[in-house]
Amino acid sequence: MTLQQEIVGNAMQMAVVTLRPGQTVYCEAGKFLFKTANVTMETRLSGPSGAAAAGMGGLLRQAMGTATQVGQRALAGESLAFQYFTAQGDEGTVGFAGVLPGEMRALELDGTRAWFAEKDAFVAAESTVEFGIAFEGGRTGMKGGEGFILEKFTGRGTVIIAGAGNFIDLNPADFGGRIEVDTGCVVAFEEGIEYGVQRVGGLNRQGLMNAVFGGEGLSLATLEGNGSVILQSMTIEGLANALKKAQGGDKQGPTGGLFSTHGG
Repeated sequence: MTLQQEIVGNAMQMAVVTLRPGQTVYCEAGKFLFKTANVTMETRLSGPSGAAAAGMGGLLRQAMGTATQVGQRALAGESLAFQYFTAQGDEGTVGFAGVLPGEMRALELDGTRAWFAEKDAFVAAESTVEFGIAFEGGRTGMKGGEGFILEKFTGRGTVIIAGAGNFIDLNPADFGGRIEVDTGCVVAFEEGIEYGVQRVGGLNRQGLMNAVFGGEGLSLATLEGNGSVILQSMTIEGLANALKKAQGGDKQGPTGGLFSTHGG
């Protein structure tokens, strides 16, 4: 059974989750807003699959598994702990929110396909959904500063993600099988979509013009295949630059992000 939830609000959305008695939802630390009194809250380092163990062997495996999970999240710059909320005796309510102005989305996993999301997109999920880290190494990591580390969701159930600005849903198959996107605009995509990062143009005059004056830097994300892709209209870098400009601080000049300065 999927998680009963409602996404409310406009510029800064929230997810209000109704838990059945005994049902558990977990979130990344810092995404919790409120709960009813009959909902218990517990903070743990382990993901849902590490919740139970039997005997010394089970405890050792659980400890090693938790250490691996924590190590991956630390390398990815994610929160080290999760907060778990369980309704006791009656239905309970819990509220969650993202950290940036923008939209939220509830994804339904049926166990056949995983979903991947940008770093920090995860808000909350029911305990039947497993949260993991996917390291896109090699070619992708060398060419793109963003998208190197992805969140991965597997299992069955509901996972709630958040992004900046407004969402747009695309399928690369509707556009010849491939789309090229600003690396900061990718929110999430289904398993089966091939994700990569490519240099903007060649090492020639026009390629350098694109990189220096186009505002996109040196790389674009590529998404290929047949499946769901969610993009966001605002990038974290764009929001940060807008706030710096409003505060009168150093901002991007005509050369864009490649040569922007950051004064103290």
